[in-house]
Amino acid sequence: MDRNTALGEFLRSRRARITPRQAGLSDDSGSRRVPGLRREEVARLAGVSVDYYIRLERGRRLNVSETVLDAISRALRLDPVERTHLFQLAKPAAGRPRRTATRPQPVRPGLRDLLRILEDTPALVLGRRLDVLASNQMARALLTDFDALPHRERNLVRFMFCDETARSLYTHWDTHAQDIVASLRRDAGRHPHDPLLAELVGELSIRDEDFRRWWADQNVHRHTHGSKHFHHPIVGPLTLNYESLTLPADPDQRLSVYTAEAGSSSEEALRLLAAWIRQPGTWHEQHADHWTPKGTFPA
Repeated sequence: MDRNTALGEFLRSRRARITPRQAGLSDDSGSRRVPGLRREEVARLAGVSVDYYIRLERGRRLNVSETVLDAISRALRLDPVERTHLFQLAKPAAGRPRRTATRPQPVRPGLRDLLRILEDTPALVLGRRLDVLASNQMARALLTDFDALPHRERNLVRFMFCDETARSLYTHWDTHAQDIVASLRRDAGRHPHDPLLAELVGELSIRDEDFRRWWADQNVHRHTHGSKHFHHPIVGPLTLNYESLTLPADPDQRLSVYTAEAGSSSEEALRLLAAWIRQPGTWHEQHADHWTPKGTFPA
C-alpha cells in the first residue's frame, strides 16, 4: 500500500462525509457539486494554506508536523482511532520500508494454555491482518474449524467473505463484515508495507463486491468490545458479548473472548455447544459437511 496515496484517499473520504452545518459554516449546499466540505474550507478550519492542504490530499510527500495533523483532525472531526490512522499515514517512513509480514507470529505457550483452560468459552488469538493464530475448540465450534484449513486461509476476513456459512451464521452479517473491513483498514495503516495484507485486499477486492465497496469507504475502527448475534446451526440463535484485549508483549496480537449474559438463553446455548463438542466423533465426523468451506476459498 502506497502511504501517500492512502493518505490522500483517507482525507478525501473524511472531507466528503462532513456537511458545512456540522463544521459550523454557512450551508450553501444548493451550489455544491460534491458532498461534504471543499478543500479550501478544510484548510481554513485547520489554519493552513489551501495549496498546502491540496498537496497533502493529492498525496504529495510532505513532512507534516503533529500540530498541523492535530488541526486537520479537528477540522475533519476525526475520532481517536481515525486520528491515529491519519498520523500513521502522514508520518514519513523512516528509512527502508519494513516487511512486517515476513516475521512469524508465534503464540506463546502460556496463551495456548489459557485457550485450553477456557474450555467452555469461545476464545481465539488474532494477529496481523486478522489472521487466526490460535483458537480453542469452542471458538472453532462457534465459527469454523480454523485448524482444518490451510494456514493461508486461517483468517477472519477470509472467513467472513469467502466462506458462505459466515453469511448465515451472523444474524447481522453486513454490520459485522463492515466492522471487519474497518479493522483491516486500520491494520493497513499500521503496516503499510505488508505484502500479504496487500495481497489479501487485492484478492478480496476482485472476488467480492461488498468487500470492494466497503474497503473504498476508508472507514477505520478499533473494536475492543461489543455484542454479536449468531444463528448457529447446532444450538440456534444466541447473543454473545466479546472482549478483544491487546497483548502487551506483542501489540499485533489480541485475545478475543466471547461470553453470554448470566442466566440467558445464550448462556444455555453455549452450554449445549460445549456438551455437543465433547461427544465422541461429533463435530469432525457427524457434522463435517457444515464445517467444511463450500468450495469458495481460492486454490
